[in-house]
Order: sequence, then structure tokens, then C-alpha cells
Amino acid sequence: MTHPVHFEAVATDGAARAGVGRTAKGTYRTPCFMPVGTRGAIKYLSADDYARLGAEIVLGNTYHLMLRPGAETVAHFGGLGKFSGWNGLTLTDSGGFQVFSLEPKVDDDGVTFKSTYDGSMHRFTPEIAVRTQELLGADIQMVLDVCPPLPSTDAVVRLAVERTSAWAKRAIDAHERDDQSLFGIVQGGLSLEMRAESAAYTASLGFDGYGIGGLSVGETRSQMLPALAAVTPHLPADRPRYLMGVGDPASLVEAVNLGVDQFDCVMQTRLGRHGTALTSQGKLHLKNAAFALDEGPIDASCPCAVCARHTRGYLRHLFQVGEPTASRLLSLHNIAWTLDLMSQMRSAIVAGRFVSFRRDILAVWG
Repeated sequence: MTHPVHFEAVATDGAARAGVGRTAKGTYRTPCFMPVGTRGAIKYLSADDYARLGAEIVLGNTYHLMLRPGAETVAHFGGLGKFSGWNGLTLTDSGGFQVFSLEPKVDDDGVTFKSTYDGSMHRFTPEIAVRTQELLGADIQMVLDVCPPLPSTDAVVRLAVERTSAWAKRAIDAHERDDQSLFGIVQGGLSLEMRAESAAYTASLGFDGYGIGGLSVGETRSQMLPALAAVTPHLPADRPRYLMGVGDPASLVEAVNLGVDQFDCVMQTRLGRHGTALTSQGKLHLKNAAFALDEGPIDASCPCAVCARHTRGYLRHLFQVGEPTASRLLSLHNIAWTLDLMSQMRSAIVAGRFVSFRRDILAVWG
């Protein structure tokens, strides 16, 4: 038993959808950007920050949380939300992406991999991934999938699709929490045929929502978009579609244009920690000497508290002296800016002007 995420479109503009996803615990608005709190926190931020930013879903990483502090420990505290003090919705990925980046031993039953913390060996199967995430207690959990690197041969991608499909069925059979939604994942590399096949089969299993995986792993945007366009027509209209690991503004607006509803990415905070801000004029590298005497905000059109209070010159100073507050403030801005971008997309879809909005974003970010 699982809890479907009922998706209701409030408005459409072409394939772009503005809507509401309804989980067992609460709702979220789409298009939706979900910040990533890998180990139970977004780096430098707290649950109070997430609420002030207006985030509706925050991610946790199954691979890291199962190793430290352990899924049973998180369950002891009442699940990931209560453990981290976050009252909004939570989503846990299966950990598959992290596992496959470690070059594990993969067989038809599952994967064997080393802990990045102490080198200990661990076994992961579709059933273990489900049970682990039931302990973590997120509102949405993802199935264990096989994420092939790009480029890969057709044979490697084919095997990944076949194992992902078989594991998806096993995950559905293993899942028992009826207050937790389970999302399937579509694979297929850059093959349009395998993407469509994977999407159609995964949809036939009747998941609560659908992740689109194996993209944003090194391919160009011009390679990614046809693969994405091959998937969305095969996914049911009354379930959310989640493009995993994608967060750059051009890809966000292009994916929404193809009918995708939700996204996650570590880019916002990773850039922020290293001095790069997202703005309506493109990326701003605040460590540059040109900003030393700049009295303006990061982005005059950004509604966030950092832009309301701090100058570019001050933020550059903080980075120059290695003050951690710099990373915190820029991470707050980048997440707030991205959440505002999603809100603007939603408004543009509702108003029937998404075509021009997309054109404007691509003019800066494309």
C-alpha cells in the first residue's frame, strides 16, 4: 500500500503545468524546486531557514543517512522531518546515484558497495532501499534504480533499464507504509526508444509519482531535452513528474516547458559556498575585485532577505577573509532566487504567457 500523490493542474500553457501535488501529509505547489539536505541539513542552513525561504519539500539522502546516523536512529526520532525539526514535506532519494558513483558490484538482485565513511561493505536491494526509507519516514521515497554513466554503450543502458524495471516491481511489492508515497524512476540514457519504453513500463506499474533519472550526468542540454521529451508523454497526467538532479535556470524552464513538475539540485548551495550568485542577469562571481566597492544588492529584483540587507561589497569582503557567513548568506540567496523563479514560472503558466517567460530566461541563461 502506498499513498498516491494526486496531481491537479491549476493551469496549463502548452505542456507546461502549474498545479498542486497532494501527499498524505500535505500539499505542494508546482513547478516546485526542492533544496537538498544531504545528511539531514542543507549545508549552513536550519529548518527555520527552510521555512523562511518558503521551501515546501526538502530532500534527504538515503545513502548518507543510512550510514550516519543510521535509519533506525532517524526512526527513533519520528522520521526525517521531526529529526531535523522541519515541518514541511520531505523526500528521500534511494541512494542509488551515490552508490553508482562508487563503482559498486551490481547484479540482478542488487548492489554491494563500500561506505564512504569507514570502508565497511554494505548490500542494497530494492527491498532494502524501501525498508530503509520507510524507517527514514519521508513523505516521498524513491525506488532503487540503476543509473548508467554517460556516455555508455547501448548494451550498458539496456541492462540498466531492464534492472531498473525489475527492481521497480520489487519495490512496489515491498512497500508497506500507506502514509508514504513511492515514486518510480525512468532510465534509458540518451536513447529515445529506451526512454519511451522505460517510461511506459514504469507508468504501467501505477506508482504514486515518477522520477526521471540518469540525466544531468554530463550530457549537454541539447542532448538532455530530446531524452526528456521522449518520457513525459508516457507518464500519467494525474501524477507528478520529477526530473532528478537538475537545477540550472535554463534546464528548469525547458523541463517545465516539456511538462515536468518538480526538481532538486545541489547547485544552488554549491555555487553559493564558492562565491557565485544566481541573478536575473546571470551568474555573479562575488569574489571578483570589481565588487569590492559595490554598494548594490546581489540582485535588485530579488525579494530575499540577503538582497534586502547586504551589499555586494560586504559579501565579497566575507569571502575574502574566509568568513563562513558568506557561504551561508549566498546559499540563502541562491535558494530563495530559485524558489522565486519557480513562482514566476507558475504565474506565467497561469497567465498564459509562459512562452515569452521562457524566451526571457533563455536569453540570459541559455
